[in-house]
Amino acid sequence: MIRVFVADDHPAFRRGLDLMLRDVEDVELVGEADSGKRAVDLIDELQPDVVLMDLKMPGLDGIEATRLITGRRPDVAVVVLTMFEDDDSVLAAMGAGACGYLLKGADQDEIVRSIHAGAAGEAIFGPEIAKRVMSHFANRAGPTTPAFPSLTDRELEVLHLVAQGKGNAAIAHDLMISVKTVRNHVSNIFTKLQVPDRSTAIVTAREAGLGRPQR
Repeated sequence: MIRVFVADDHPAFRRGLDLMLRDVEDVELVGEADSGKRAVDLIDELQPDVVLMDLKMPGLDGIEATRLITGRRPDVAVVVLTMFEDDDSVLAAMGAGACGYLLKGADQDEIVRSIHAGAAGEAIFGPEIAKRVMSHFANRAGPTTPAFPSLTDRELEVLHLVAQGKGNAAIAHDLMISVKTVRNHVSNIFTKLQVPDRSTAIVTAREAGLGRPQR
């Protein structure tokens, strides 16, 4: 079972998610909070695998709550579920360690898919958000010098696929190597780039021009 926690200050929305997730066989809603601080306080006690996080909440907002949760518990995946789709909110959430970003208009299949992806260590974005993120990085000037000279060619290949939002199993399939080897490469990449988690690595890689579709 995938243990899910919901942080949102709207009781009706939390209730709707509760009803929605009851129909999903491998997902269990283990708790909820109406503020970022309450969410942070309950994480160690309830041990969720995935947190569905609103951004705008009283007191501690979803960005800071995400940063605190992922900093203290990197094994917990945070998927943002919000009304805000502006670039600043998306990039701030990614920088804080969120592994996914959906709008509140997302249907049940999208939300459930994001929960499964987060639990599997993958990054996932709703269609509208994915377009905005790719557009943001596509419009930025590329680097004038080779990116990440400390990385080997294979590590650059892995980082490119990580930046596309692929999980370790998918990367292993694409490169025809073992999942364990991918994990080792990802660990080396995090160390060399001095990044704390996968979401930060994605932001760093995309800012350097990696992760764009091959033409």
